[in-house]
Amino acid sequence: MNGLYTIGLLVFSNSFMTIAWYGHLKFNEMKGLNNLGLFAIILISWGIAFFEYCFQVPANRIGYQNNGGSFSLVELKVIQEVITLVVFTVFSMLFFKNEILRLNHFIGFIFLVLAVYFIFKK
Repeated sequence: MNGLYTIGLLVFSNSFMTIAWYGHLKFNEMKGLNNLGLFAIILISWGIAFFEYCFQVPANRIGYQNNGGSFSLVELKVIQEVITLVVFTVFSMLFFKNEILRLNHFIGFIFLVLAVYFIFKK
């Protein structure tokens, strides 16, 4: 159960992270946000990133095997990277409709899945 809880927290964490890192790129299309300076955008992103940490830190503490969780440190990192890629892909397809997934992207995704396989292979 710790494993699923950890993965769920990581999905929420990465959702906030993706919004913090890339959401501001849409500000120029939003009235009231299109004239913000860089410092204001950084502060907004930091505010959003706070919630990322509110999920990321518990996910790693709960999921880490030395704390009674299911995953080694390396496994946690690989899970986080794959979740980041999936969340980013969904986000970019929904909010940045000019992005196109190409064959090379799918090939890269396959290699990432293979990386997960080899990391978890005992």
